[in-house]
Amino acid sequence: MLTQERMKVLVVEDSEDDRLIVERAMRKSEFKCDLYFAEDGEEAQDFLYRRGKHTESPRPDLILLDLKLPKASGLEVLANIKEDDKLRRIPVIVLTNSTREEDMARAYDSGAASYMTKPVDSKDFERLIQTVQEYWRIARFPAA
Repeated sequence: MLTQERMKVLVVEDSEDDRLIVERAMRKSEFKCDLYFAEDGEEAQDFLYRRGKHTESPRPDLILLDLKLPKASGLEVLANIKEDDKLRRIPVIVLTNSTREEDMARAYDSGAASYMTKPVDSKDFERLIQTVQEYWRIARFPAA
């Protein structure tokens, strides 16, 4: 990405504890991001399609997506993103507790940029988020 503009990151996560860890990790980084949160799959899609209370939502540069979500699963959200011409270039990192090969295969088959299992330890989880943030800060993307 290597830009002066702040990266916009949509975090789709139903666990308040995990949302706080992501927020804390990104706040500690030298590279600052604008964070947006959706607590379920339906709200994530409202954000992306600018519906309801999200009519003024920005287009995210990166999406961190949990798989096990209420209302619409992360795999459903991912499939919808990758089937939409306006959204499919947004990198989606699946960040989940699932270690199931089937979930991983379905995520990659649906267009996930990466599949990461959340560490149990909060400090390890913070380090993972900081690594993700640093990688996507320097990654290059085609124009939207």
